[in-house]
Amino acid sequence: MRYVLCFFCFFFLVSINGQDDFLAKQYFGDGEFEKAVVFYEKLVKKNPRRTDYSEGLIACYQQLERYEEAEKFLLGKLQEEFVFPTFYIELGYNYTLQNLPEKASEYYEKAINSLEENPNFGYSVGYRFQQYALLDEAVSAYTKAMRLKPELNYDFQLARIYGEKGDIEKMFQSYLKLIYEGKSSRSNVLRNIDDFITEEPDNTNNALLRKTLLQNAQKNPDILWNELLSWLFVQQKQYKSAFAQEKAIFKRTDEVSFDRLKNLGEIAKEENDIEIAKTVFEYIKEKATDPGVKLNAQLSLIDIDLLNADEKKLNAIEKEFESLIETYGYQRKTLQLQIAYANFLTFKKERPEPAIAILKKGLELPLSRFGKAYIKMALGDILVYDQRFNEALIYFSQIQKSLKNDVLGQDARFKVAQTSFYKGDFDWALTQLKVLRGSTSQLIANDAMQLSLLISDNSLEDSTQTALKKYARADLLAYQNKTQQAIDNLEDILQNHKGEKIEDEALLKQAELLESQKKYDAARFNYQKIIEFYTSGILADDAHFRLAQLYENKLNEPDKAKPHYEKIIYNYQDSYYFPQARKNFRKLRGDLIN
Repeated sequence: MRYVLCFFCFFFLVSINGQDDFLAKQYFGDGEFEKAVVFYEKLVKKNPRRTDYSEGLIACYQQLERYEEAEKFLLGKLQEEFVFPTFYIELGYNYTLQNLPEKASEYYEKAINSLEENPNFGYSVGYRFQQYALLDEAVSAYTKAMRLKPELNYDFQLARIYGEKGDIEKMFQSYLKLIYEGKSSRSNVLRNIDDFITEEPDNTNNALLRKTLLQNAQKNPDILWNELLSWLFVQQKQYKSAFAQEKAIFKRTDEVSFDRLKNLGEIAKEENDIEIAKTVFEYIKEKATDPGVKLNAQLSLIDIDLLNADEKKLNAIEKEFESLIETYGYQRKTLQLQIAYANFLTFKKERPEPAIAILKKGLELPLSRFGKAYIKMALGDILVYDQRFNEALIYFSQIQKSLKNDVLGQDARFKVAQTSFYKGDFDWALTQLKVLRGSTSQLIANDAMQLSLLISDNSLEDSTQTALKKYARADLLAYQNKTQQAIDNLEDILQNHKGEKIEDEALLKQAELLESQKKYDAARFNYQKIIEFYTSGILADDAHFRLAQLYENKLNEPDKAKPHYEKIIYNYQDSYYFPQARKNFRKLRGDLIN
């Protein structure tokens, strides 16, 4: 019975203590310091060893300008057998608030000197100095703790402080030391460095980072410095210089991986530095001994040639494909070639029949589940192009069942929905899309949400779904690369279904197609119309982002891009475009947006 009574007493005391803690924090957060101080005094009395309660009480005294009481309390703490070193900082800061800098400095120094007894308090002391923006003292605390106990590492904290102080060179050195010593992940460090550089090679910080990397390379010729220089050149869009570094890395390593070179080639291609992209893939093609790597490089070169290919060039590319098929044959290791050739015949030469035959022949090979899925996915896409929707649905459904828990299976389910949409079976499309809205792939989930809303919104408004059927037809034409016909079909919606919910969807889709035809003024008009008339609609952020990209990259009017990026940053923070908008806005303004 005694044990039961003790248990209930203990439980009661804990409950009371927890309630006081909650009220103290609540009142403090609400700025009601007179009420908060009453609860913190009770908490400190009951829990004298809890530093968080002591710090809460001190903060209340200071907010109420009861500095003498704070001083008396802290001096008492410093007389105890065990002194927590941050109390020296609290007392010093209490003197700072009273404009007594000499007394404050005395106790700040005591906090730093206390590390000689126990350098493990380096983080607590340094971090508390940082909280009060005492950056020089924080540096002293961290560096002293590391000197006294070399296994401690506060380079990450020091790097942040140097950045806050504007000592960029020391910041770079601290971050680079972290990478070199393996004390922090490269991605984490580069993410922090990225906040201090721009795309401009002449930017002061960029030049300083380049100088720091080159100095480190001279002192210690480690391959790491080549890799980081390559990263910097990529950020500056100097792909030729990055390629020089990547070649040096490739020559100095015994690895036969071409992944870094391949990634550089892809980035250069995406950024329209076609000459360097071709040079990179030509280098891979020349140096690769693995047939698969060589083939992938050749296919990448074909992709580049297809970017602006006329009929004569397309004929030459077709012969190149035929030559590759003759060289590599129909093997399970060359599925990428078979799929690329089939897509070329369908989407560039408008000949789906031979493409279908190629892929069906590929299905006869001894393939894994994933190999079969990739072939079937490509085959389904081509059957959709050929408007053989039922056949396409069979292949997509097979992938979905075979790889139901894989992203590829989810992608196949989306294609089932999309094909049903083209076919006009909107109810079945919605059924599939509802499942995909919880997809593990954010991109698939976003696409599913967008198509689902398009169907549901326009089905409720128009029971005949006339406008929706026209939109589905236009979307299919765009998929078939019949761009002008798609634009004309969308114009029919805009002229004959004004004021209906589908209008903003039609404007956005038409603008994308107009951009592909380089009719930038017409595309701009559509984006502006969405922003003006559908400012609270779900497509407003799409319109802002794409208009900003149009101004920045096509119309060479970056100043007009800024307000559209800014709108996304402050009004559409849950937007898919938010991270890129923030980065581009920062670049255009030339400063940091945290």
